[in-house]
Amino acid sequence: MYRLLLAVTTRAATPRGWAWGCPRRGAHQRAGSGLPRLGPGWAGGLGLGLGLALGVKLAGALRGAAPATPPAAPDPDPEASPQAEQPPPREQPLAPRSPQTPTASPPRRYARAIDSSRDLLHRIKDEVGAPGIVVGVSVDGKEIWSEGLGYADIENRVPCKPETVMRIASISKSLTMVAIAKLWETGKLDLDIPVQHYVPEFPEKEYEGEKVSITTRLLISHLSGIRHYEKDMKKVKEEKAYKALKMMKEMMESDQGKELKDKGDKNNEKNDFAKAKIEQDNEAKGRNSKPVKKKNDFEQDELYLKEKFENSIESLKLFKNDPLFFKPGSQFLYSTFGYTLLAAIIERASGYKFLDYMQKIFHELDMLTTVQEEHEPVIYNRARFYVYNKKRRLVNTPYVDNSYKWAGGGFLSTVGDLLKFGNAMLYGYQVRLFKNSNENLLPGYLKPETMVMIWTPVPNTEMSWDKEGKYAMAWGVVEKKQTYGSCRKQRHYASHTGGAVGASSVLLILPEELDAESVCNKVPPRGIVVSIICNMQSVGLNSTALKIALEFDKDRSDIP
Repeated sequence: MYRLLLAVTTRAATPRGWAWGCPRRGAHQRAGSGLPRLGPGWAGGLGLGLGLALGVKLAGALRGAAPATPPAAPDPDPEASPQAEQPPPREQPLAPRSPQTPTASPPRRYARAIDSSRDLLHRIKDEVGAPGIVVGVSVDGKEIWSEGLGYADIENRVPCKPETVMRIASISKSLTMVAIAKLWETGKLDLDIPVQHYVPEFPEKEYEGEKVSITTRLLISHLSGIRHYEKDMKKVKEEKAYKALKMMKEMMESDQGKELKDKGDKNNEKNDFAKAKIEQDNEAKGRNSKPVKKKNDFEQDELYLKEKFENSIESLKLFKNDPLFFKPGSQFLYSTFGYTLLAAIIERASGYKFLDYMQKIFHELDMLTTVQEEHEPVIYNRARFYVYNKKRRLVNTPYVDNSYKWAGGGFLSTVGDLLKFGNAMLYGYQVRLFKNSNENLLPGYLKPETMVMIWTPVPNTEMSWDKEGKYAMAWGVVEKKQTYGSCRKQRHYASHTGGAVGASSVLLILPEELDAESVCNKVPPRGIVVSIICNMQSVGLNSTALKIALEFDKDRSDIP
């Protein structure tokens, strides 16, 4: 057949085709048929067509000589044998969503939670006009879902994906807390002695003529009195007084309503409320009840610093000589600069540079994509960051140098690394409950008593992203609470949000409610961890993360 094919194609290539072999016969047939005379190339075309047909047949025969591969049967369980799946084509069209998990599809038991959470994120993204957003969810220590929506880089049309690296902003405080806790556990750091013991470069402080002491513990929970980005003490105090008055008024009105139902004593309640209001006004020292509007953080010049600081001690010059806004321990004042001082304390207590010590911790936690943000290094999958200008046009954020606040808001990470970190904290918090049922469990990265201390709400603090909670030690914590039967049940969780130039973030941990019986045949961590990062500033993500966590917890609880 091969020789026949060769002959056909060779003769078809000749100018006169088949006619050269039998010219008279071809002429006789054409004359006798009564058909119009064909041109000299018709036979060549016929031969070429016949050759192609034979070639197709020959190729089919050659393929038939090899054993045919049967079509693959559909996999009844999408979670089983991911290694047996055929690899996808090397070139795939870019899409804003690309799962990080090795399975072809997410586990079926969480399909409803994933669809619901994806829809929620799309709505949030559209409402705020965020270019891109990335989410990651783990259940009982296993990453179940990670996905990117929108773009990490608008100009080059680079979609978000689970590996996208973004600013995590103030979640950096929770990472820094691990370094402090490690030093405390090993006896290298005392949380309750004046900071000057470690950092004599930071001057001793006075408040209203009285000598006061700032400790590491007070710095961690934002009770030191050190300022944040707002430098105007008067504006800060007026705002604090106004918020306190408003909160007291709401509490009084709520209590008043309850008492009126129980006792019906309206006059006494009115008198008590009037008295409380007078006392609060006196504390405000005659200031107006509505404060002078102060700038928000993104209107503060210090947030856009471009100066590079070589170490934490050098960056203290930004605030070390400023007066305290409040007496240490008396009032909560969120302060990223307080964590800059904590970085200096870590350096002195550990004997390492702050970034070197943090990289050691990241390595031990297997957080391999978490690094300090610097402009010069090439950081793969780093997103660009955006903001809307006064004309509501999307623009790139200005260049900033975060070396002055590594500890308080200067790290980059991925949702995957944040999930690892959250699960390490959850494991350490819960492992004590499982020791009796499983003696072979490994210890947590931090001791159980350390984690309990870290997640215990601190008096006189606030949790700005959830008014139901309090600030603890570099985490906001909401405690379990239910006031009425068959009504709203408040779940216990810990979280921290972040806001930076062109970025928003949240890491939320929802522990499983455990008791002595429920720990049998289980191992920690038990619960839901959600991380969300976004390349747009001023996007509140905590309530979204909590809703997502509860969706996954529902699917998890529905399966026996």
